[in-house]
Amino acid sequence: MTKTSTCIYHFLVLSWYTFLNYYISQEGKDKVKSKIFANDARWKYLTLLNLLLQTIFYGVTCLDDVLKRIKGRKDIKFLTAFRDLLFATLAFPVSTFVFLAFWILFLYNRDLIYPKVLDTVIPAWLNHAMHTFIFPITLVEVVLRPHSYPSKKTGLTLLAAASITYIICILRLYFETGTWVYPVFAKLSPVGLAAFFSLSHIFIASIYLLGEKLNHWKWGDMRQPQKKRK
Repeated sequence: MTKTSTCIYHFLVLSWYTFLNYYISQEGKDKVKSKIFANDARWKYLTLLNLLLQTIFYGVTCLDDVLKRIKGRKDIKFLTAFRDLLFATLAFPVSTFVFLAFWILFLYNRDLIYPKVLDTVIPAWLNHAMHTFIFPITLVEVVLRPHSYPSKKTGLTLLAAASITYIICILRLYFETGTWVYPVFAKLSPVGLAAFFSLSHIFIASIYLLGEKLNHWKWGDMRQPQKKRK
């Protein structure tokens, strides 16, 4: 049965991410900030998509916690499997990628990812909530409980599908509006852009493998069992 402290932690994290999503949605009502956050325009940013992803993950996690405590069962098979798959293939890789990619580009040249003018629009605490605190939170989840990982082929395929979908959305938005989601893309040639996207995917795939290694180091082999061939 899930520990009470673990349930409370998951509920607090879910509440935090829910608050962030709500706060950002209210920011869109400001005339200046609406240019960044208004309506569906905010979903073009991987940072904000990650906040939604984390909210969904911790919502599923809290539901799994509650059902286990109510029924007194070790596993709610479908829900637990979905929770683990969501964490392994998206929640951990994306949050870690957002944290590392943002701060690497920010420290190199902040104008490539987060122009200084945004400091007057987005409060410092919100910037860190979106780009810094996401990393320790996801690391705590690795240490707090084990997660069953799918086979590498399945996990990396699902991650690749998500990456390709986001890249397609970025390109479609550019062709429709003539504006890139992030300033760094405007600095690159078509070849440079292709290289950037390729390296980014290799980077996030490496993060996926790191998450699997960390989970194995802490909890042992938690990969989902493979079906036996007849």
